[in-house]
Amino acid sequence: MRDRVETILKEIRPALQADGGDVELVDVSQEGTVKVRLKGACGSCPMSAITLKNGIERILKEKVPELKEVVAV
Repeated sequence: MRDRVETILKEIRPALQADGGDVELVDVSQEGTVKVRLKGACGSCPMSAITLKNGIERILKEKVPELKEVVAV
């Protein structure tokens, strides 16, 4: 599952980088929780929670239905 998540994050990454941010995969648990670290502009952006839930989490759950949630660490 980790490889699938990393592949999807590689597809998402250019959109984040276009705004000066980035995302790093920290962990994928057996229970379906993905931990990511938002970097660059995304790390301090007040909209980062929305980007995480409505963007990254939504896309990951669409492509990997067994995921439960995505959290920032």
